[in-house]
Amino acid sequence: MGDKTAGTLLNRELSLLAFNHRVLAQAEDTSIPLLERLKYLCIVSSNLDEFFEVRIASLIARDRQDHGLAQPVSLPNLAEVTTVCKALVRRQYAVLNEQILPSMAGEGIHLLRHVDRDDAQRNWVKDFFEKEVRPLLTPIVLDPAHPFPQVVNKSLNFIVELGGKDAFGRGTSIAIIKAPRVLPRVINLPTAGGSTESAYCLLSSVIHAHIADMFPGREVIGFSQFRVTRDSDLWVDEEEVKNLRQALKGELQTRHFGFAVRLEVAENCPDHLAQLLLDQFVISPEFLYRVEGPVNMVRLNELIDYASRPALRFPPFSAALSVPLMEDQDLFALIADQDILLHHPFQSFQPVIEFIRTAAEDPNVVAIKQMIYRTGMNSELMEALITAARNGKEVTVIVELMARFDEEANINWADKLEKVGAQVVYGVVGLKTHAKMAMVIRREEGKLRLYAHLGTGNYHPTTTKFYTDFGLLTANQAMARDVNEIFINLTSLTKPKRLSHLWVAPFDLNKELIKAIQRETQIASEGRSARIIAKMNALQDGSIIQALYDASRAGVKIDLIIRGACVLRPGVEGLSENIRVRSIIGRFLEHSRVFCFHNDGEDDLYLASADWMNRNLFRRIEVAFPVLDKTLKKRVMQEGLQPYLKDNLNSWELDADGNYHRRRPRSDQTGFSAQEFLMQTLGR
Repeated sequence: MGDKTAGTLLNRELSLLAFNHRVLAQAEDTSIPLLERLKYLCIVSSNLDEFFEVRIASLIARDRQDHGLAQPVSLPNLAEVTTVCKALVRRQYAVLNEQILPSMAGEGIHLLRHVDRDDAQRNWVKDFFEKEVRPLLTPIVLDPAHPFPQVVNKSLNFIVELGGKDAFGRGTSIAIIKAPRVLPRVINLPTAGGSTESAYCLLSSVIHAHIADMFPGREVIGFSQFRVTRDSDLWVDEEEVKNLRQALKGELQTRHFGFAVRLEVAENCPDHLAQLLLDQFVISPEFLYRVEGPVNMVRLNELIDYASRPALRFPPFSAALSVPLMEDQDLFALIADQDILLHHPFQSFQPVIEFIRTAAEDPNVVAIKQMIYRTGMNSELMEALITAARNGKEVTVIVELMARFDEEANINWADKLEKVGAQVVYGVVGLKTHAKMAMVIRREEGKLRLYAHLGTGNYHPTTTKFYTDFGLLTANQAMARDVNEIFINLTSLTKPKRLSHLWVAPFDLNKELIKAIQRETQIASEGRSARIIAKMNALQDGSIIQALYDASRAGVKIDLIIRGACVLRPGVEGLSENIRVRSIIGRFLEHSRVFCFHNDGEDDLYLASADWMNRNLFRRIEVAFPVLDKTLKKRVMQEGLQPYLKDNLNSWELDADGNYHRRRPRSDQTGFSAQEFLMQTLGR
């Protein structure tokens, strides 16, 4: 990150874990509906999975590469990270066992262990095991002819120690059972007739209760469930491969068997069995996690789905259509008349879908271009693009095949698009295409007119309902021409022309951001009012941080709203005393990127796909775009920035030591939640 910021930055991994502590605090908050609290617990587990699959895996891989090691490694620089992570996991399971499950039982929702089940339920479980589970299990007793089986990333497995001799008179003692992924992890149990209570058990509990039935004639001495987390980053030599899509298809087959980075076992797992597993998977002891509960807490999401209790969930929320789109008018005429700002999930994503769907059917539309980072397996947008191609439109789609954990879906859509004649491009070798843009070219009165959509978030049907993002539909021809130039640049691999409005990574986004920060610095040094407000997911780029430190020293007032990792140290005298950093954790995932530079009252305001991270600014295709309409600019300020600065219910403030402190309303203040305010203001 550069020598100038050495010693002035917080640890990235600890900052990521601090974010998960804030999410975990939501699970502890009794003002939040009970099943939503359980969901926050599941989110922490999902986040930690990715933390190990990506961050820890990359650090271990780097260490092994540097030292040429193939054995377990111990990373001294990870000692503090490991300590914090283990404390987080202990707290997480304590919340589950001491708060969530007892509270659920009080509401008549019971997650029962074998010892908690009554005779009727035990008989039902035994019958379920014999009919639905046992036929799918394949216990492997280890011997030279039966080596340790392949264990899939994050799968549920059991290790069993056996006494006595097998059917052939041999003293084989260790067996492995893999739980089939086709089986549900949460099972609905019968309850007494007419009862309003509901009972469930985990698949792991069913197998535990009947594990001895898998080894008749043998004594089960000890056993434990276990789960292995593996490196899940895909890697292909993009300089060597001739077909990136085919290469990725091959890599996807091996993703589930990357090198192991974490072992989770039951709290009471015998030490020698845990050590056997550590040795087998070449995992260092510091990456062993003993847990008091299911080794995969993410699976408890199934329990949330089963327990249909509206009173224990957030009240239903319906996104509204933006005001200009409420009337049944021609969509392109509306966009031509005025830019349309969309604020998701408070406002519906449907206008974006209609933008592409209408274009697909409109005889005046001659071409559609779109960038795809994440879309999901089911996507109305992608179906509309397929329809457009079938209708003879020129359809160009830039698909990011390396979108982490969405590679398979993107490959499938790329296949379908190519089959109907769409031009599919896979971005630029070595750079991820992360920008969110779509363009429609329409012939009007004998001339081509360009329409564009730019956004801060993905074209994904699920995330648009739970992630906060901004989108802009515009017929501003200068901005739309910029969008078209970027498409041409990415397909032709030519250097982009100078653009009128858009900032593009890796070419000039970093430079323009620093220039805007330095302009505020200059204004402050001349004694005038200078201000920066920026909202994003993460702040880690050293050059940006150094520019912010310089601005703070010059007297620029800086407010940063950063949901996740932030390595800048705020509030340090002589360095960053004019910088405040806060994080908002609420019902929705804060995802929008908004940058406002006061600029002597001009309030230059940009929306962007990029966080202020080195990877976004230099190793991805990213776009920041201005909000030019004064009314819409005011809306972004009033919806995207000011409420978050005012929030005193879901806001956490970062101190210079890397600790976050939850803001609480003073005795003379009224509690204010930015997301609740936006739901009431913009929702239906």
